[in-house]
Amino acid sequence: MKKANRWFYAILGVIVLLMAGMVYAWSVMAKSIGASRDWSAATLSMTFTIVMAFFCVGCLIGGIFAKKVHPRIYLLVAGVLFLAGFMLASTTGESPIILYLGFGVLAGMGSGLAYNAVMSTLSQWFPDKQGLISGILLMGFGLSSFIIGKVFAAVTPSDGSDAWQNTFRIMGIVIVIIMVICGLLFAKPDPGYKPAGMDSMKKKVREPAMEATTAQMVKIPSFWMFYIWAVLLSGAGLALVSQASGIAVQVGTNVPDGDIATVVGLISIFNGIGRVIFGMMYDKKGYKLTMIVDMIVFILAGGILILALNTGNFTFIVAGFVVGGFAYGCITPTNSALISDFFGRKNYPLNFSLINTNLLIASFASTIAGSLYDSSGSYLSTIFMMIGLVVAGFAVFFGIRRPKPKQST
Repeated sequence: MKKANRWFYAILGVIVLLMAGMVYAWSVMAKSIGASRDWSAATLSMTFTIVMAFFCVGCLIGGIFAKKVHPRIYLLVAGVLFLAGFMLASTTGESPIILYLGFGVLAGMGSGLAYNAVMSTLSQWFPDKQGLISGILLMGFGLSSFIIGKVFAAVTPSDGSDAWQNTFRIMGIVIVIIMVICGLLFAKPDPGYKPAGMDSMKKKVREPAMEATTAQMVKIPSFWMFYIWAVLLSGAGLALVSQASGIAVQVGTNVPDGDIATVVGLISIFNGIGRVIFGMMYDKKGYKLTMIVDMIVFILAGGILILALNTGNFTFIVAGFVVGGFAYGCITPTNSALISDFFGRKNYPLNFSLINTNLLIASFASTIAGSLYDSSGSYLSTIFMMIGLVVAGFAVFFGIRRPKPKQST
């Protein structure tokens, strides 16, 4: 079959990631699910921890076998995992175990497989526009929770009924259909593919500090310092994302469910915008300024949300979610750009998958945030936790250094 224009595959990639990114709509889904079950905030938050952990597992598996398995297969498998996961989760009774297995394990792994397949394939289609295509794809992934969250809230009341179970079944069917269609149309470029005009741009492209295998990369201290930074900042972002609906409700006690979902969705919208802007900042200004600005913006978001919870002013919730979502948008493109910039492009698929495993650790931040709320009865504990993680990130940041040429193998 003749391959289509590369922008056609970019569109397919955005559509796939809009489906795969639905795991970030958990805080909206949790509102309806929690209303129908007598579960603690920590119990509900564990679902998000599990889904993020298995997202990392799926992404890592995709990276390990990227050279052997066609991305089309990954997308088809991802669709089946989503269908099975949502169908299984829809049978959840009084115990959360089935929800954990369905939404957490199966859907989470499907999301990771789809994410890796799209990101690694489109990077091959756009060797001349790495920053641009990453920003577009990651924005689509980030916007997913806003779109799906709005749809979920519109059709699923949080009235204590099990209406969410039927919504899960419908979502599983819709996602598998879209994944299968996109998967069948998806294609990789021919080996050595270069778009027209790329050779004339060669001198403008900054060369990586070194070309390192994964085994070589993990022996370099800067990798682990950055890994810890990514864990801390991702944990701060995931704490906010997982508790966003509850934070909004604590201040806006009389705000309708649909409006709550819209406000929570602002995190996703500005997360997407942040991914593009911080990605461009990295390209132009480097990792130091990008990471420093991100941490300052994160702390600013925490301050605004503390003000919102202390004053009861819902406008501050909106502002805090906008700023917090924007700050959280920095982490993924920085992961992508720094791994390529520091450790090269030859082993990028597996190296990038390895840095993404930071979410395996960071995902526990959502469970910890839920436990803090259970013990304190206030989401101020979540905000203080978020600020604390960012402050720790500042300390780790000073240990991150771009490898020198002499370290190159």
